[in-house]
This record gives sequence, structure tokens and C-alpha cells, in this order.
Amino acid sequence: MKKVNIISAEEAAMMVDDGVTIATGGFVSCACPEALSKALEKRFLETGHPRDLTLFFAAGQGHRDGTGGDHYGHEGLVKRVIGGHWDRAPKLGDLALANKIEAYNIPQGVVTHMYRDIAAHKVGTITHVGLNTFVDPRNEGGKLNDFTKEDIVELINIGGKELLLYKAMPIDVVFVRASYVDTLGNCTVHREIGPLDVTAMCQAAKNSGGKVIVQAEKIVEAGTLDPRLVVIPGIYVDAVVVGSEEDNLQCIGTPYDGALSGEYRIPVDAIPPIPLDAKKVLARRAAMELPNDAIVNLGTGAPEKIANVAAEEGISNKMTLTVEAGSIAGVPYGGTQFGGAANSMCIIPHNVQFDFYQGGGLDVAFLGLAETAPNGDLNVSKFGTRLAGAGGFIDITQNAKKVVYCGTFTAKGLKIHCEDGKLVIDQEGGKKKFVNKVEQITFSGDYANSVNQPVLYVTERAVFELRKDGVTLIEIAPGIDLQKDVLDQMEFMPKIEYQADGTVKLMDARIFRDEPMGLE
Repeated sequence: MKKVNIISAEEAAMMVDDGVTIATGGFVSCACPEALSKALEKRFLETGHPRDLTLFFAAGQGHRDGTGGDHYGHEGLVKRVIGGHWDRAPKLGDLALANKIEAYNIPQGVVTHMYRDIAAHKVGTITHVGLNTFVDPRNEGGKLNDFTKEDIVELINIGGKELLLYKAMPIDVVFVRASYVDTLGNCTVHREIGPLDVTAMCQAAKNSGGKVIVQAEKIVEAGTLDPRLVVIPGIYVDAVVVGSEEDNLQCIGTPYDGALSGEYRIPVDAIPPIPLDAKKVLARRAAMELPNDAIVNLGTGAPEKIANVAAEEGISNKMTLTVEAGSIAGVPYGGTQFGGAANSMCIIPHNVQFDFYQGGGLDVAFLGLAETAPNGDLNVSKFGTRLAGAGGFIDITQNAKKVVYCGTFTAKGLKIHCEDGKLVIDQEGGKKKFVNKVEQITFSGDYANSVNQPVLYVTERAVFELRKDGVTLIEIAPGIDLQKDVLDQMEFMPKIEYQADGTVKLMDARIFRDEPMGLE
């Protein structure tokens, strides 16, 4: 093997030609190849080149502050963006919403599998994931604006089953991050939160005749790396850039944490109880849906509080938390370290985790609740001028054995408190979440019903269940007026399950008291 080509970030940027397809690695704020992306942005701003790039990525990258995908958020630099999650790069989202670029949103897990299928020169990725959602070509085909015309998702029929074909494309350049690289180009990622998709991405570019450019923390002598830690063989690598300490932070803006990479374990003190607010109320109700020994995925936002409730109730050991980035067990982190988990018992590649998720491996998934329609459709991906993207939401919710959506009943300004085992609404939220029609179908109630998937919608004042005839109200909080506080705050009339005495079942009063519920 020949020695690897070690170059500057500026020289790496010069290797990217006009009009090529570039794939970038990273998971939210973790493992982003900042030195490479910054250099490419700088070159474009100074020279106008490269231009008309197609940007391809799985997880959202960056921190909504000019990092990650935002380095590519310049008119002319990109002409097309195909991504799994857009929220971390608002500049790219602005270009898409302004009809200035071709823009697609496809499921994050599907993108991770597309890297492997591109590497294998397959026609594309064939899967059920995305059926009946906005990604389905019978709806929007994943297109995010009127400027986007080409169909990259096709409805096909194999063996009498409807499936989606996500069409493969060659990848001309990849930017990925590594920890150590030896002088022959062999790369480890042992100081990152996990291997993510780096192997498949590099294979995809190499087998497309493209260029693999790796940003690394350190160069070491050949033969000194444990081959079991090498995830990118030197035979794939065209060039290596040694990034600065800042550009190689494990997660943007945070120091290295060996508990996230599996280098060591840390003592986890008892998690202090969280205040009894709306999110804790709904997290408590959601936690009542946990079966013993469940394999679980918790979404961001309100569902994260379920971990706090489980700790307070002494039932953390009755479930195994997983994160789509690849960790199994441990304590998932949030903020810029989202994607990592301290004290994991295993960290597998991003795409392998989605193999498990898409095959129905999750016993229950707890995800955020946003716009909800009468038939159970849910939108968490696009809200007017904010483009969030689906991320792994479709992959997870469409395939978990059970889905529990968790969120406040209304948004924007809701204030509540609990008193004597009852819920008191101090100020109603200004925006209704239960609407006649969602802006975008991220979760299809009709699909869930077709596969007999149990689905609950848990809020601080009401619990709904998806049934064959639509969203059905099955519980309300003690102290709540059914008409004024529930039905009047919805755009549609739900089906209602009444008890024999003509009332709606009340949520457990223990949910609304300060002391632990005794779930154990």
C-alpha cells in the first residue's frame, strides 16, 4: 500500500469540482467534518466555486449556528439537497422554502441504507419505509418545494406487495471524520460517539469512482492501530486533512467525553426528580405503557422525560434504551451530544441500527406529538416557514411494535399546574395541535391501521387511541372539562369512548401528585 496523501483543508476544497454529488458525515453536532466543510464554504465565498453541488446526507448536521450543513447554505453552492433531517441547517431550509434549490426529504434510515446499496451498485434501496407518508410518490415523493421536479422515489410492486424504490446515484466526493489515521490511510473512529455511516459512505464513493477525503484528529505510524478498530481501510482513502482541536471536538462546543465513545464508564448518580409540569405529567402517563424488558427508542423533547420518570419510579432497569446513532443501553445525552449515550453496552453502525428498527425490533417507541389529524396522521416535519425534516421518525414509527406519541395538547403559551391530584389549566396554548388536516404526513394513521399497529396519543389532559374509525378519546385528566378544555381545543370531533355511566375514564390521579407514582 502507498502512503496516504496528507493535505490542507484548502487543498481538499480544491478537489471538489462544480456539479458533483457530495455526501457529508456526522450526526447532529457529533462527528461533523467541520474543517472540510468550512474550507469548501470559504472557497465558494471567495471564488464562486465549486457551484451547483448535490448535497446528500442522512442525519441532520450542525447546531443551527452556521455549523454542519449550514456551511452549504449559499445560493449557487448547492443546486440540489437530499437529506434525512433538515432542522440543524436552517440556511439550507431557507433556500428550499424559497424555491432556490431542488430539495428532498427522505427517511434517515433509508439514506443510511442507500450508502450501502450505492456501494454495491444496486438499482436503489427497496423498502416499505415511507409508504403512505409524504415521501410516497402518490403524495409528495419527498419533494419539499415547487422547484423540485425529478422523481427520486418510485412506487413498485414486488410479489403483490407495494414497496418504494429510492433510486441510487453515484457519489463523487465524501467528507467524513475519523479519530486516528495511520500513514497508510487506515482510519479509526474510536473517539467518536460511534462508527455512524463512515464505512458505507466511503465504499459508496470509492465504488462510484469518487474521492474519499477524511478529516482526522491525529496521524500515527502504520501498523500501530488495532485492526479491529479500523472502520475505513486505507485502500478507500484519497486524502487526509488533520483538523484543529476545535474542528475535531467529539461534539460541537463540548469537550471529549470518553463515556460516549465507550472508553470508560462513569458513575451515574440518581437522577433528581423533575418538576411536576405538563411534560412530566404526560411522561408519567406514557411510562405506564412500558412493558417489562422493553427495547425502547425515545425521541427528543417531551419523550426524553420518560427516562427521568423511569429513574424516579425505579423502573429504568425494566427497559433498554436505544438511540438511532447506534448505542444500545446506557444513558442517552441531549443537546449538542444528542446521538451519544454514556455507558452503552454496545455501539453499532447507524445503518445497522436502522436494520433493527425497520425490521420491527423496537417493542415501543415514544416520539413527539405535533399536528394530528382525525385519521391519526401526524406531522412533525414541516410547519410553514420551518423545515424540520423527518429524520428517523418514519423509519421508527412505521415499524415499532407500538408507538406512543407524547406532547402537550396545545402549543405556544400553555401553562398548567397540578393540585390535589387534578390538572389545572392556567393559560391555554395559542395553537391547536389536533387539526382537520396536517400540513405534511410524517406518520400515516391509515398505514398503521392496515398493519394493526397499536398507537396512542398522550397529552397532559387527554389520551387518544388510534382505532379503525379514527382517533378516539379514551381518557381525560381529573379536573378537566371535557367540552371546554378538550373538544373546544380541537378542530375536529374525535370518536369518544364512554364508560357505562356516560363519562370518560379519568387518567390515574397519581400522575398529578408530587410524590412518585409507585410504578415499580
